[in-house]
Amino acid sequence: MSERVLVSQLQSREDGPVRVSGWVETVRDQKRVQFVILRDETGAVQLVNPATRPAEDGSEQDAAALALTALISELSTGTFLTVTGDLTHDERVKLGGVEIKIGALEVAASALPETPIAADSGLDKRMDWRFIDLRQRRNNLIFRVQTTLEHAMRTYWIERDYIEIHTPKLMASPSESRAELFEVPYFEDKTAYLSQSPQHFKQMAQAAGFGKVFEIADAFRADPSFTSRHATEFTSVDAEISWIDSHEDVARMQEELLAAAFAAVKEKHGAEIEELFGLEVVVPTLPFPRIPLAAAREIVAATGYVNPRTDGDLDPESERRVCAHAQETFGHQFVFVTDYDAGIRPFYHMRDPETGLTKSYDLLFQGVEITTGAQREHRIEVLEAQALEKGLELEGLAHYLDFFRYGTPPHGGFGMGLARVLMLLLGQDSIREVTYLFRGPTRLAP
Repeated sequence: MSERVLVSQLQSREDGPVRVSGWVETVRDQKRVQFVILRDETGAVQLVNPATRPAEDGSEQDAAALALTALISELSTGTFLTVTGDLTHDERVKLGGVEIKIGALEVAASALPETPIAADSGLDKRMDWRFIDLRQRRNNLIFRVQTTLEHAMRTYWIERDYIEIHTPKLMASPSESRAELFEVPYFEDKTAYLSQSPQHFKQMAQAAGFGKVFEIADAFRADPSFTSRHATEFTSVDAEISWIDSHEDVARMQEELLAAAFAAVKEKHGAEIEELFGLEVVVPTLPFPRIPLAAAREIVAATGYVNPRTDGDLDPESERRVCAHAQETFGHQFVFVTDYDAGIRPFYHMRDPETGLTKSYDLLFQGVEITTGAQREHRIEVLEAQALEKGLELEGLAHYLDFFRYGTPPHGGFGMGLARVLMLLLGQDSIREVTYLFRGPTRLAP
């Protein structure tokens, strides 16, 4: 049996015998000729068969040709098959300038004739039939972009001698707070919790002397939100580094990381993204602009908008307005909002001794927060005092606090939502569009 050829490889091959496999996208069953558009994971190609119909006068026809024509007539959208035939280059063929004359066709798995979703189906309906929805070229590209994005980030870190870690997702105690936690029954009547963040274990790596670490993995939040940017299970991109002077060291690393990742996406997929999503991938310039939170609040107020939050943090509309300001003032799609009040930050964020503000930031991208980063407090006595100030019980933090009793270097890091980055990069309205299988308050299947 000849080797399978991917559709993307056909243009570079010479005319002659070829074998392709994929699924049926469309069938045009005309009287004298049949056309099948076959799609695989790399593209689509036109298959052609001169139709052989039963003769009206009853004369004998070639049995194999009759059977092939009948088989093609019965093909339904979504049927997976293998075709062997002759490849021909023909500039008149709009689909890639090549076509394959069918010699033999083998059905691997038939599809039911009525497809449960259509091009105009709503998002929830498409999520019900996600495996069919993902067959679209546009959706296939989303996950190729995701692959390139992750590979570029890993490359950035590995070239700089970071260690990749895999932290546990079952925890004996909450990683940040007891809010938004999924509880899981564990052995001997114990209760475990699904990890909200690898935060504590990233910091443990600093106490272990790893220096620089990263992880790309699942995280879980029992958040009942139904917004376009929240999920109960999501992919978190995390990094932590030792021997920093401030959160600025973390921010500098992250902006370099994102610039490298966006450059890789633009180089590999830029033309196709422009074709299918109608937008240009913009590689961000360095450095990203920085705006202290207090100044950001003034910028929002100057637009006439009244932020409904009472804790001093930015709400989503405020974030959009700050980003609009950054775009107008700096010509930049990213902006770091820095120097957050201690009251709206976790207990482990380091505070500036002069201002009392945390050495932390949120990174906004096209109006949406994608990251929280900070320098962490590594002095055990300060850490305990800040935990008590937040109303936390030290007993419940015992394992975490132990990291700091035997020496930990100054360190900091960030956590970033991968789906949010993809959503904004590709101009989508919801993270559901860029998540392979979305999980939310009302969705556990497929």
